[in-house]
Amino acid sequence: MSYKLTKKEILKEVLKCGKDPKYFINNYAKIPHPGHGLIPFKTYDYQDDLLENFNDYRFTVILKARQLGISTIVAGYIAWMLLFHRDKNVLVIATKLNTAANLVRKVKGIIKHLPPWLAIANIDIDNKNSFELSNGSQVKASSTSGDAGRSEALSLLVIDEAAHIDNLTDLWTGLYPTISTGGRCIALSTPNGVGDWFHETYIKADAGQNEFFPIHLHWSVHPDRDQNWFETETKNMSKRQIAQEYECNFNTSGETVVDPEDIIKLKKNIKDPIYRTGVDRNYWIWEEFKPENTYLLVADVSRGDGADFSTFHLIKLETLEIVGEYQGKPTPDLFSEIIYSAGSEYGNAMVVVENNSVGFAVLDKLKDKVYPNIYYSIKSSHEYIDQYQAETHSSAIAGFTTSLKTRPLIVAKFEEYIRNNLLTIYSKRLINELDTFIWRNGKPVAQRGYNDDLIMACAIGCWVRDTALIENRRDIEYKKAFLNCIMVNKTELKTNMPGQQSQNRNRELFEKAVDEKKKMNEFLWLLKG
Repeated sequence: MSYKLTKKEILKEVLKCGKDPKYFINNYAKIPHPGHGLIPFKTYDYQDDLLENFNDYRFTVILKARQLGISTIVAGYIAWMLLFHRDKNVLVIATKLNTAANLVRKVKGIIKHLPPWLAIANIDIDNKNSFELSNGSQVKASSTSGDAGRSEALSLLVIDEAAHIDNLTDLWTGLYPTISTGGRCIALSTPNGVGDWFHETYIKADAGQNEFFPIHLHWSVHPDRDQNWFETETKNMSKRQIAQEYECNFNTSGETVVDPEDIIKLKKNIKDPIYRTGVDRNYWIWEEFKPENTYLLVADVSRGDGADFSTFHLIKLETLEIVGEYQGKPTPDLFSEIIYSAGSEYGNAMVVVENNSVGFAVLDKLKDKVYPNIYYSIKSSHEYIDQYQAETHSSAIAGFTTSLKTRPLIVAKFEEYIRNNLLTIYSKRLINELDTFIWRNGKPVAQRGYNDDLIMACAIGCWVRDTALIENRRDIEYKKAFLNCIMVNKTELKTNMPGQQSQNRNRELFEKAVDEKKKMNEFLWLLKG
């Protein structure tokens, strides 16, 4: 308003601003523009809706596209809260302290550029990352350290780019009590895959399973943007970047080890098992044993700390279908019983057990029960060796060793099988793990709070099938062919007397039998592989 207001008009304006943040921001807030300097803040309809939601709901979670001015409207709301309310305490946290501090600077800028008559509270304490008004209200930026906000009672907690904060699940445990007595929370972010605190909070909010009110802001909510703008803006971006920055797509935005499109394909094959059996009903079966098929049972054994599961897959080698799967938390003794029973039921399937510390206990139990088809390999080289040979081989070791050397190899083989549509998966448990199996610092791992036990068991199975069993089969076929080419000439010069014919004939038969046995013993190693 350009003309001078009377005291009555000033009072009226102050009251109107204090009652309605939308009126306050649209009439008196100013924000910096990269091309035009300081300009009046004129909100869009979706920003007005946000202001109403901030007032109507204590907890708000916003899944947003980039460049919609969401952090700026949040800054306007904070400025309104601080100015027109006494003793409000606002904390802003973000992926980096500078990001949180930038939002605080926006709040400070709005308050500093208000008309003098509307500055009903002045900035008394002004620091780089915080400031306090004369009415006792204050705002502070904080990093995402473990003690962020723990000692404060907050009126409002703002979590900026929540999906990109690694330890937010743990951080939330300490932050929630600070707002439990009436404080509010605004969590906003672009997506960053699935499985993190932001994804879980938004999905549960959308399903009505928590206190948060969900808001979805696609790039198209901005009235100045159309398809041409979108295509121009994203022409040099990858699918993952587009999904994260503009499409608000959780599944495609994360850096999952398996391509999101491949995961979508796999999800089309999900079906319920025909049996859910076992003492805990966690042994799922999709197809019963068929004598004409060969099966591989691959197990990953829980460390025993309660955080992960013991798992196994039953893989039909002819079709690479996972026809059986177990996931549970049995003791090593019980798990070895479950494996023995399942392996025996499927034609004494070859059993591959990851031989970590607890895995050795399971393997020992299987050996005690004289299970006839346990996977062995040569120590260090990981070369497969038959069980009966392994019993006399000093370097043979039962089970499969997952190490820094072998883990990348088996994961790469697993991803290759999925990418080339070689593996048929029916289990929703396994496919759900793929959503949270990501690259972190160049390593394939499960997101914090999630598991990859089913993935690792399946990955070992893919590697063993491809590098051990197939190569070993080729080697055996070669050795059989070589053995069939070996001929022994048994022609003898007849020098015995006629009276000795019967006696010599018996000796000849005996010697031939002995000779045949020697021949087989001499070349038996070729068949042992």
